[in-house]
Amino acid sequence: MQYQKDSTWIRCPICYGKTRTKVYADTVLLNFPLYCPKCKKETKVNVVQLNMTLSEEPDA
Repeated sequence: MQYQKDSTWIRCPICYGKTRTKVYADTVLLNFPLYCPKCKKETKVNVVQLNMTLSEEPDA
């Protein structure tokens, strides 16, 4: 098994605590429900090439 060098743990956009989700340089997440165990909140995020943005999709 080969480990990729470009990887990082996703941080919560609210409290900046480390979550349990790890992403690599080639990971693409769209409208991903990110749960933070520290602040116990869930937010939808997009991750492309290690850059995270909040999802702008409105709730139904």
